[in-house]
Amino acid sequence: MSTPVILIVDDEPGNLAVLSKLLRPQYTVRVCKSGQQALEAAVRQPRPDLILLDVMMPIMDGYSVLAQLRQQKNTVDIPVIFVTALNDELDEEQGLQRGAVDYITKPIKPAVVLSRVQVHIEVKQARDRLKSQNAWLEAEVKRRMRENLLIQDVSLATMAQLAETRDSELGNHIVRTQTYVETLARRLQQHADFKEQLDEIRLNRIVKAAPLHDIGKIGIPDQILLKPGKLTPAEWVLMQSHCQIGGNAIERAINTTLAHYPPSPDQAKPESLRFLEVAKEIALHHHEKWDGSGYPFGLRGESIPLSARLMALADAFDALTTVRVYKDAWPVAEAAALIHDQRGKHFAPMAVDAFEAELPAFARIHQQLADHPAEA
Repeated sequence: MSTPVILIVDDEPGNLAVLSKLLRPQYTVRVCKSGQQALEAAVRQPRPDLILLDVMMPIMDGYSVLAQLRQQKNTVDIPVIFVTALNDELDEEQGLQRGAVDYITKPIKPAVVLSRVQVHIEVKQARDRLKSQNAWLEAEVKRRMRENLLIQDVSLATMAQLAETRDSELGNHIVRTQTYVETLARRLQQHADFKEQLDEIRLNRIVKAAPLHDIGKIGIPDQILLKPGKLTPAEWVLMQSHCQIGGNAIERAINTTLAHYPPSPDQAKPESLRFLEVAKEIALHHHEKWDGSGYPFGLRGESIPLSARLMALADAFDALTTVRVYKDAWPVAEAAALIHDQRGKHFAPMAVDAFEAELPAFARIHQQLADHPAEA
């Protein structure tokens, strides 16, 4: 450990000499004769671990020096001991109220000075160690959180891809729809009615959960999921069940997590559970329609979760503009015209307004992430 640095500030050379001689055997001592010099010396590396500051100095007294030290980021934490000929309890009280850690009167008593300096140096060193440990702990917590989030994201991507690989023609569907959802959400985030619902934390949950919208398709038989022609009424009922299959699967994951790791009454709900709740909303309700004609529950208007409203439009646009086993890809303009026509019917009005405002971005995403050149 390096020798502690002490800065002595006094306009009297004799006082500087006495204190320097007393402290130099144990400490690295720097001296200056004015308040302005003290401010310059305090920011010079290595910065002082302690300042012994005279109160009565011309031009800039000790109180003014301390006030400026406390205003600077680099010097705010340097402990200051006032050293002065003043011996009034009011003066001492004033100095301590202004932020000094101690007060030594002149003529100094060597044993008192050495004792006080040692105490405050040790306190400063302990505080620095604690600060360093806290910084390390914060960095370690952040590192582990990044690792946990990475594991969570990889698990999420694996689950989503597992469902999507049932249909080899879906290609970049997951990343496209996720990007469409984020584009809509960020546009609506600018609107006063959605500012709170789409703050950065909630918005990120929706975007992160979007890839799980069709997780329930893993429970749909191949002869229905991959059928190139029109589904029969019975087959269509089975296809529609993917919403509840996905929602129920995510709900079981939530309940299992709560059973194994029940939060205490005073503990906030873990972010992983909040994310899964949004994923459940999206998986369960992304085929609901604004006019109530959707499935599985026929929800209407704002009773449909906002996350599912955004997913409904993103998913429909992607289905229209990409090749599927049962259809060719539509041009972006034709898909946009259909979505416009379905404003207030299939799709939430504000979602359509956001889509139309961001149509150039949708077209770029569609082109950049196209599965086949013919779709771009």
